[in-house]
Amino acid sequence: MNDSEKRSILALVVMAAFADGAKDDAERAAVRRVAESLGAGADSGPNFWTVYQDVVAKRIDLAQAVAGLTSPESRVLAYEMAVGVCDTDGPPNPGEAAFLAQLRGALGLAGAGPAAPIEREAAVVAAALPPVLPSVSVAPAAARPQPAVDSAAVDKMVLNYAILNGALELLPQSLASMAILPLQMKMVFRVGQLHGYSLDRGHIRDFLATAGVGLASQAVEGYARKLLGGLVGKALGGGMLGGLARGTAQAATGAAFTFATTWALGQLAHRYYAGGRKMETAVLKDTYARLMGDGQQLFSRHAGSIQQRAAMLNPAEVMNLERDPA
Repeated sequence: MNDSEKRSILALVVMAAFADGAKDDAERAAVRRVAESLGAGADSGPNFWTVYQDVVAKRIDLAQAVAGLTSPESRVLAYEMAVGVCDTDGPPNPGEAAFLAQLRGALGLAGAGPAAPIEREAAVVAAALPPVLPSVSVAPAAARPQPAVDSAAVDKMVLNYAILNGALELLPQSLASMAILPLQMKMVFRVGQLHGYSLDRGHIRDFLATAGVGLASQAVEGYARKLLGGLVGKALGGGMLGGLARGTAQAATGAAFTFATTWALGQLAHRYYAGGRKMETAVLKDTYARLMGDGQQLFSRHAGSIQQRAAMLNPAEVMNLERDPA
């Protein structure tokens, strides 16, 4: 894949992140941080920060981005990544669905072609998120009976999610990354349930955003890291999961970051719901940052387990997210 194709795919991934219509300052800032972290100091290849600025300033549009994709494989990969970003927090909303339909047409993937299996796999992942629940009035924490929670069991569950998500980062295929965010959200959902709270997608999304974890930016970062790191070895009929990306610095970095992020979110949710959801935003962010540091140190102790988990992953297991991984 040449630099022009990589630049086009990165542009389409950024467009997908803003396709839901939520182009507010918070989302722009989140994706901007991703652009800065991935573009700074790049020795070769496209600079993600420059691509991001071009998309935001409308110096590149969808037609121009698609024109840079000269091979069938790059067009399929571009659509796969765009679907992954749009499906980070559930099935695409109307704005995202319209963007994907326009992209399908521009890429020449309309109909029952290569786009169909991508959409089927994405739908399975998106459906594994906690369902949208009816709004209910929640009694004040002091009036709520707090169920007895086995902290050791919660720690084990969170660690298992962190190991699984770290293992997904070792897989080169982009759709493997699509499962990471739904698994993180499902983990938060399960932790909340253990503490007696029924959570919907909106609440979980807000919880992650308050902690400083942007769903769109996290998806963009994962895909861009794989693309710029040269980990995406695609073939049209290769399926979702293939060989492992062993021995690469980018894969190790991604696995460590995802492991730490997942572990920190699980531990933060445990503290937050155990305390009756009484934690100021500043405290929530500070606690998450500290837990991230702890998770990064913890990674080295579980790196072997992550590699073993990755070696055992298969398409049926990853796509069947309804089955508890913990």
